[in-house]
Amino acid sequence: MNFRLTLFLAAVLLWIHPIHASAQQKKEDPSVQFDALIKAALQGDAKAQADLGSLFLEGKVGPQDYDVAAAWLRPPAERGDPVAQFFFGWMHLRGNGVPQDYREAAKWLQKPAEQGNVIAQLYLGELYHRGDGVTQDYAEAAKWLRKPAEQGHPVAQSYLGSMYLNGNGVAQDKAEAEKWLLKAAKQGESLAQANLGSMYFHGNGVPQNFEEAAKWSLLAAKQGTAIAQANLGAMYLQGKGVAQDDAQAAEWSRKAAEQGDSLAQANLGAMYLEGRGVSQDFAEAAKWSRKAAEQGNTAAQMSLGSMYIQGMGVPRDFSEAVKWFRMAALQGDAIAQSMLGSIYFEGLGVSKNTTEAYMWLTLSVNGWTDKQSPFFQQAKDMRDTVAKEMNAQQIAEAERLAKEWKPKRAQ
Repeated sequence: MNFRLTLFLAAVLLWIHPIHASAQQKKEDPSVQFDALIKAALQGDAKAQADLGSLFLEGKVGPQDYDVAAAWLRPPAERGDPVAQFFFGWMHLRGNGVPQDYREAAKWLQKPAEQGNVIAQLYLGELYHRGDGVTQDYAEAAKWLRKPAEQGHPVAQSYLGSMYLNGNGVAQDKAEAEKWLLKAAKQGESLAQANLGSMYFHGNGVPQNFEEAAKWSLLAAKQGTAIAQANLGAMYLQGKGVAQDDAQAAEWSRKAAEQGDSLAQANLGAMYLEGRGVSQDFAEAAKWSRKAAEQGNTAAQMSLGSMYIQGMGVPRDFSEAVKWFRMAALQGDAIAQSMLGSIYFEGLGVSKNTTEAYMWLTLSVNGWTDKQSPFFQQAKDMRDTVAKEMNAQQIAEAERLAKEWKPKRAQ
């Protein structure tokens, strides 16, 4: 709706509701106040235009109408009214009444943020954190998010806590991370609860405490936070912080898996494979393992590769097995590297290549910190077997390749 048409509608409203009441009645009659507001807005009063736009935006003068709200808010926003700029920025952020445009949102939110509007500061901080409409800048995000965080806004506190946890835009400081996450978590902010639960589970910057981990994860999981549901499912699976319960593990893992969480998908796939908490179903195991594997989860990639070797839930296919083992091996998974080395030595789904086999087995051997692990010994024994079919030059080349190899993160 264009601005001229809006002016016409406002004039019609003014004509329909003529002002005849006394001064006392005007004070008490909302319709008279509304008519006065329209009159002032039509006369170009920026505050009246901003107030009128916000009324249409919030649906306080009839049905919510974003188009009319945008038409009234634009003129005072362009004239520098911070209230209008905030609402106009919010509309660009959400795509209500105007096309969604993060660059425009950042532009309009800047001034009210500078003038202390905590919600504008929060939105601007989020935009810098994500790099939406602005160049991603964690330091700038931290600057804007700190202001509402210090005033008690839980979402800003949660952001700031995670930034201290990961060292994004601020020096990494686990104590500061815990402080801000705890403030947000106590106000019910689910992502803060989930991150706090994870810190306690892994002993990351806090003393390891599985009961605390379960407490905060459960609070977040009940609010539908996928990462908390996945972590809670894993705790039930392992019996850490809660009584071991395969059925509960499957229930929480499924909730998170259906939201796309790769850890939960991998765990659910493994549960279907083993028949833990669910009826054993190889097809379901392959389905959930594939979803996690495609997101780069190495355990799921290994599981799916093994299913292709054995023909469990999928047709037997060594080439597919090699593909998934390679994905895990490229991320540095020592077991996958050992499997891939063995496959190259046996020539299963690939041409036999002792140099390639020796390289992957060397990487696997070097990747084990626990030299007592049976997997370490198996990889070492297999490498010795491969070496018997190689000459000194081939071994030297394989060792050079292993030395120069760098892991690749999942895309």
